[in-house]
Amino acid sequence: MPRPVIPEIDIQRIRRYCAGRVPPQYADQIRIEADVRGRSVTIRECRPPWRPEWGPEWTRRPVAQLRYDDATGQWRLFAANRNGRWLVYPSRPGRVARLLDEIEADPIAIFWG
Repeated sequence: MPRPVIPEIDIQRIRRYCAGRVPPQYADQIRIEADVRGRSVTIRECRPPWRPEWGPEWTRRPVAQLRYDDATGQWRLFAANRNGRWLVYPSRPGRVARLLDEIEADPIAIFWG
């Protein structure tokens, strides 16, 4: 049985959203990245190390997760709680563009604070 695949056009749309979230002049201070794993895409906010003794690794904070349902062809949006657990965001499943708009609008300040 073939493994379900996320539509490439949706992955590209999510990556474009992430790339456009931070102006180029701030790229050394913050990055927004999308990690694809199975049928989910996790959007993360990445920051450079605060102290040199902590090493060169950037910190990565989960912002949102989009999960694809290949049976319906729709996405569902999740938000991370303070313990890093994913909670279903109170929106209907839908197309990735609508859910990215919801993340951007952040009406309940759960994604960007």
